[in-house]
Amino acid sequence: MVKRHLVLWSAFLCGTLTAQVSLTNGVNSLEISGAVSTYYNYRILDSVSTEKDKNRFNLRDAQIQLEGRKGKNWEYELQVDLADLGIGSTDPENPGLMDAWMKYKGFSWFDMRLGYGKLAWSRSSLTPFFYSAYWQRPEFLRGSILSRRDIGLELSKEFFNQRLVLIGSVYNGLGEVSLRGDNDITGALEYVGRVEFSWPIALKYRETDDKHVRKPVVNVGMGGRYTERNLPPGELFPAGAAGEYGLKLTNGRKFSFGADGVFMYRGLSINAEFYQSVNTPQDTASSYLQGITFAKTKGVYKTGGFVVQGNYFIKPLKLILSARYENYNLNDLLPGTNERISGAIAYQFDGFRSMIKLQTLHILQFENLRPPDWTDQFRIGWQYLF
Repeated sequence: MVKRHLVLWSAFLCGTLTAQVSLTNGVNSLEISGAVSTYYNYRILDSVSTEKDKNRFNLRDAQIQLEGRKGKNWEYELQVDLADLGIGSTDPENPGLMDAWMKYKGFSWFDMRLGYGKLAWSRSSLTPFFYSAYWQRPEFLRGSILSRRDIGLELSKEFFNQRLVLIGSVYNGLGEVSLRGDNDITGALEYVGRVEFSWPIALKYRETDDKHVRKPVVNVGMGGRYTERNLPPGELFPAGAAGEYGLKLTNGRKFSFGADGVFMYRGLSINAEFYQSVNTPQDTASSYLQGITFAKTKGVYKTGGFVVQGNYFIKPLKLILSARYENYNLNDLLPGTNERISGAIAYQFDGFRSMIKLQTLHILQFENLRPPDWTDQFRIGWQYLF
């Protein structure tokens, strides 16, 4: 008993020194960590708007994360954000419940994960927020157009020392709204798949080369999603399931595909990502088809975009410099596209564990589906991991 307590306290002290508490009895292990982040947001409005409610301090994160293992085959994770949990937030980029799943690794052909967590199809979506110099992901990848989390079953397999990863999964398809319980009336599911390859070593989900790798490292990936939901006349999707733009679900067939890539070398990293959704409403007179004849649309409208981001880590100054360009189209049947440029500077007090981040964002142009009432946004704040 005394020996066991010594082991536990040693693990506790070591975990504390590395911004993480670890408890183990030799068979079961539990790691406890968390994060707090807060920022001040300021917007420059257009010539018409007078609403300044977005000029405010915001508590973005108050997270607690539990990661457990039993032997070699069992893993589980529970991660909640107390800043959003209390208000029942299902914000796709920053929900109250972030992870709640268990994984079994005892099968020879695949690992099995069951529960609620991130959909493995987009690298940007899979990269933890705290490893970015930015306060916000690219607009078309932050969860307002395609869901980032859901409840379902994921099968995965790694090859060549994790250089090659194959993932296939099935989910409810309602995203974060799945937490409320029922599926929509069709009972349809969403099928998701991803394949990625790294060389010469496996590359974690990071945006910045903070290690200054001495040999170039690349990672390329592809992902796809498919669902078909044909609602009976008069029926609607659950409230909020279609998202901020009404595009996360299609009353009909929805197929999305994308590709992404990362290059890292001596502090420089370049990230690029592309995706497109092909939507086929069952109603050929759907408002999403903008009243254009079937002969021209073939009953299809598309949503998609791309983002390119460059980062450089100045190691002696503990400084990350980053620039991002994003271009996305909410509906290709509407004229114009959305274009944004962003810049970020992050200073590390203690690596990513303690970091001040400044982000700027400027809207170059927008399509008429949902015009913004601001042109520029600035955020500055501090993140701390414990």
